[in-house]
This record gives sequence, structure tokens and C-alpha cells, in this order.
Amino acid sequence: MANRTFVIGVGMTKFDKPGTREGDYPDWALEAGRKALADAGVAYEDVEQAYVGYCYGESTSGERAVYGLGLTGIPIVNVNNNCSTGSTALYLARQAVKGGLAEVALALGFEKMEKGSLGVKYTDRTLPLDKHVGALVELRTWEEAPPAPQMFGAAGREHMERYGSQPDHYAWIGFKNHKHSVNNPYAQFQDEYTIEEIKAAKVIYEPLTKLQCSPTSDGSAAAIVASERYVDEHDLWDRAVELAGQALVTDTRATFEDRSAISIVGADMTRLAAQRALEEAAVGIGEVDVIELHDCFSANELITYEALGLAAEGEAHKLVEAEATTYGGSGPVVNPSGGLISKGHPLGATGLAQCSELTWQLRGAAEKRQVDGATIALQHNIGLGGAAVVSVYKQAAA
Repeated sequence: MANRTFVIGVGMTKFDKPGTREGDYPDWALEAGRKALADAGVAYEDVEQAYVGYCYGESTSGERAVYGLGLTGIPIVNVNNNCSTGSTALYLARQAVKGGLAEVALALGFEKMEKGSLGVKYTDRTLPLDKHVGALVELRTWEEAPPAPQMFGAAGREHMERYGSQPDHYAWIGFKNHKHSVNNPYAQFQDEYTIEEIKAAKVIYEPLTKLQCSPTSDGSAAAIVASERYVDEHDLWDRAVELAGQALVTDTRATFEDRSAISIVGADMTRLAAQRALEEAAVGIGEVDVIELHDCFSANELITYEALGLAAEGEAHKLVEAEATTYGGSGPVVNPSGGLISKGHPLGATGLAQCSELTWQLRGAAEKRQVDGATIALQHNIGLGGAAVVSVYKQAAA
């Protein structure tokens, strides 16, 4: 029988514009890791396995990042799964605990990025996204725009053409997430903008403006995952949040055979992962109070509403019109942290920052960002190429 799994400690650095943080990735990982251990009330010597996520770094950077916490000889696994890297590290840490291979596992993520849009590092070999880009080019003419916003922006255009969403709907999502980040001291951006300012920002790829796109970022985040037995023996119920359901899904044939930009950027992966995670947690999407989802671009937040089951196919923009996904709306509150758009997006750390936010929310410790009465939370993290991770959290009960 699988063990119940709990997040007992989380920690993160502030996310910052590349090149502006003091120190280097081992320093940031040390800060996040120490915070998570202190939050859990656990000594590093109790950690039996570590999974460390990053996309831009040399092999064994994960070991270098963890060695500041201690040198105990534990297995340390380096994880790279594009933008879902942090959540993949969390998934692996949970797998170890759930399967009885460890009582306590560390998931750590970090990134030291370069300024500007994401680019290709290796041009002498097959690109991981060649099938995805090829499928998109069969549907739309490739334009002079960075690849990531072009791919997700194409999904937004498809939604507009099929279902009638408008640029204003995408602008509102950018407005909402920037407004949420005002109360997040860890966020890269903490400025509120008007809808007009969001719309008037530089166009990156229609319908996306710069203020609807996540930035590159430096930073780190971490989580400690423990078994029910460990939580009980060490009386950690006051800080434990149950990781009640989780699924990692990679591309299916639908990604390439649907002839849909929405499918190409992972909507089908998200749908399947959400179904599996919610089923394991024995929770319906209507019971979820707060969500951190992968708003790398505002278009992805909108199409993800449908993939998660928050809205019927073709009706996500109706949630926007009702302002349902912010405080005071019919809920759930989506991206109270400010999301990737405003909090920042250091790829390896993003999923663990989402975990941190939701842990604080379910503890009632999110301060000005607190969603009243939150007892169930959902996390969604996706990386093109591709992998989607959905996690469901519940307030802990012994």
C-alpha cells in the first residue's frame, strides 16, 4: 500500500532579473534549502534522497547546489524537464516517499538565466521541440517572434478564432496576476498596472504584450516531503500539508495529431494529468479553493482553465468576464502569488515556488495574499517538449 505524503517545509529566495542577484546558484540553493529545512524543523541529516532541478547548468550542478547543506553521501538526482523541472523534482521526491524508499526527501530547484527570451543552446543536434514546431508550422506561418511566445500566442489566436475570446480577455489575466504580485515579497515584479497599460505595452506576438509574458529570472525554491510515519513520530502535523494526488504526463499522439495549436502547447497533457491527480486525491475540481498554474503567457492561463476543467471547452473567457479567478470572485483564486507573469520564471525553481505558495495558503500563512478558507489547492506546471505535472494538496489530517 502506498504511503501518504506530506510537504512539511518550504522555502524560496526572491526571484530577480538575471544578473541582479548577489552570489551564484549554490548560494541561492543554500538559502532556499535552509529555509525549507528550518520551516520543517528537520535537520539535513534526516534527508535520505534529494532531487535537484535546473535547465541551464553543467552536469552535477545539483550536487554542487546541495553540498552547502551537508555532505552525507545521499543519492542526489539531477532533473531537467524544461519549465516543469521543479515540479518534476517534487514528483520524484514524492515517489520516493510514497513508495517507501525514503521517509524524508528534498526537492530543490534553481536557475541562473540569461537576459532576454529563451533561445537554443545546441545547434548541432536535433532540437527537442522540432516535432512541436513542425506541427505548428503546418497550421500557421512562422513569424519573426521569439519561439515560446509564438507557440503559446498561437494557442491564444486559435482560441479567439474558434471560440470568440478577445485580446481584452488575455490582457485581464496579465492585469490580475500583476495585481496579485503586489502583495508577494518574493515576486520579481510587484507593480500594479491598469488594463490600458497592459494592452499598451510592447507587442511580443499578438495578442500578447510584454506585460502578459513571464520574464527570465534568477532564484531558487525547495520543499521537504515526508511520510505520514515521520510526520507522526516527530509531531509535525502543525506544519504538514498533504500532497494527496499527483501526476506527471508527457505528450500523447493528440499533441501532434489534433492539428491544434492548443494541443501542441500541452492542453491534452494538462487535462490527463489533472484527471489523474484529482482522482488520486478523491477531489473534484469544483472543490479546489486556490490554484497556482503555469501562466508563462496569459494565453496559457486561459486555455488551462479549460484543460483543468474550470470551464467547458471554448468558455474559458467567460471566467475572465466574470472575474471569477481573483479575490472576491466565484473562484478558485488563480495565481495569488502573481504567477509566472509577475513572480518570475526561473525554470528549475518555478514548480517549487508554486508548491511553497500553496503550502502557505493551506497553512493560512500567506499574509495579504491569503485566500479565505482555503483547504484544497491545485498546482499546474508544464514544460514544452514536454511534460505536465499536476499536484493536489489538502490541509493535513492525522
